[in-house]
Amino acid sequence: MLPSHKLIAKGHYTLKNVRLETGFEYENQEVIGTLTDLFCIEIANGKIIAIKANNAAEEAVDMKGRLMLPAFKDMHIHIDKTLFGLPWQALSPKRKTVADMIAYEQEIIPRLLTTSTARAEQLIALLQGYGTTYARTHFNVDPTSGLQSFENLLLALEHQKDSFQAELVAFPQHGLYYTDSAPIMKEVAKSDRVDFIGGLDPLSIDGSIEKPMEFTVQLALDNNKGIDIHLHEAGPSGMKTIQYLIDKAVENPQLQGKTFISHAFALAQLNAKEVEEIAEKLAFAKVGIASSVPFKGRPMPIPALKKHGVNVLIGNDNVQDYWSTFGTGNMLQKANLIAELYGYATELQLSRTLRFATQQLLPLDDEGKQQWPKANDDANLVFVDATCSAEAVSRMSYVHAFMHNGNLFVTD
Repeated sequence: MLPSHKLIAKGHYTLKNVRLETGFEYENQEVIGTLTDLFCIEIANGKIIAIKANNAAEEAVDMKGRLMLPAFKDMHIHIDKTLFGLPWQALSPKRKTVADMIAYEQEIIPRLLTTSTARAEQLIALLQGYGTTYARTHFNVDPTSGLQSFENLLLALEHQKDSFQAELVAFPQHGLYYTDSAPIMKEVAKSDRVDFIGGLDPLSIDGSIEKPMEFTVQLALDNNKGIDIHLHEAGPSGMKTIQYLIDKAVENPQLQGKTFISHAFALAQLNAKEVEEIAEKLAFAKVGIASSVPFKGRPMPIPALKKHGVNVLIGNDNVQDYWSTFGTGNMLQKANLIAELYGYATELQLSRTLRFATQQLLPLDDEGKQQWPKANDDANLVFVDATCSAEAVSRMSYVHAFMHNGNLFVTD
């Protein structure tokens, strides 16, 4: 059954019996639990305008003691080309390389585009059911798609504007020069709906690191966009591309904090000393990493990147499509995978791991001081069947409801 969600409140209203985290419980200076209490939350004009002592008798929407958390964000996904809503299809053993996948896309995209708007909306509804109300989504820009993938995605987002928001990456999935995509990229980059200029494995697809990367960087600069490239290449070519983008961000301060490398599998092949060195460079240049937390091969050095202050974003990447078998759309699952992979098992560690689902926003700071929610915060949040953040991550707790810009939806 395809997901659907019911709007139950909007405008100016109050929630009661809302569970919020208030601090940590300590034993011998070690965190052993999370303290919570019930509150009333007043919503108006898309904002949290007041947080009050709970009054169970108040005329308000009853959240029945469910835990309120910041809404989740998926920061690397392809909403434009999902197979969600179509019959199940696992990864094909016949297509082994990115070039194989490009050839396959050239074959099937014309057919998929006829229903891509409806299926994008279905995928958005799936994400919302898991508490995600914001995404960074890539969309194909190539001679086969033209601008239709972009246009169809914009329609889907317009239809869901009251419950979902996205920033967009123009993505030359078929290479800039491997296929003649550069002119279409120039055209779409002018749109004020495009936030980032994308890219793909410059050496293995376009035969050069410098030429496609120079084009990508200049296009971003000329149109005041960020950069977010897919880099699957490992070894020297992958590291050379990473260093190229670091250098360009240092040379062009307007790119700092707006330049991201998705996947960056080359980092997983480095030794500990090399990881420390590149992490320092990435942090200095304010170049971020966007990862879908892959498990095949060696794990990504996410703890070392975070230690040095690198902005690490997490996303599902592909959800039921022909590139991957495993995407679910569940950002709590991504946080859970990170916790298991890197051994984050204590109450404190698990509570901190929630930041990978919320993209940094946590109810409590590291010392246990309440930092969210506060009056005037955006009313983007979720209600889960959990007693605390740590439990929500560990058990991938069920999302009962979500709120986007003050609009409250139930997922039941």
